[in-house]
Amino acid sequence: MQLNQYVTAVQHQLDTAAEAGGPEARALSERLTAAVESTVRLVLLEALSDAAREITLELAPGSVEVRLRGRDPEFVVNNPPSGDFEAMIEQSTLGTVAPEDFDATSISRTTLRLPDQLKQHVEEAAARDGVSVNSWLVRAVAEALHGSQPANKSKRREPGEQNFTGWAR
Repeated sequence: MQLNQYVTAVQHQLDTAAEAGGPEARALSERLTAAVESTVRLVLLEALSDAAREITLELAPGSVEVRLRGRDPEFVVNNPPSGDFEAMIEQSTLGTVAPEDFDATSISRTTLRLPDQLKQHVEEAAARDGVSVNSWLVRAVAEALHGSQPANKSKRREPGEQNFTGWAR
């Protein structure tokens, strides 16, 4: 996306306003034009980033990113692999919830606050599995709900049940 036309439009408006102010205003307008260009570019980038953030909220689990190429932004739309969420739900056994109960209207959005270090580990795990962070978190929650435990976690014992560890001869 080229920002030059928007920067030029702001500079033109500044020049037009300065015309009414006489020679001193025109001189001031010429001096401000250089400073205004970088400020207008920065404000436009902030507005585009805010717009991308709002669009991402509506596209979840997809997203829109604004990337800077040289002096101009470009938009990158990240769509999750089609059927990724649905395929994961079909493979999962979520107690009494049938897979057909999950349709496009049953998806809800939740804000999850993670410590930065934990978030980094989640991103690395999702990358290793070749899925998005959202898909990885959905799978982890689904596994937690139907009782799947990692191999290194021991099963909870019933009261009175004995547990022995060590060597025997």
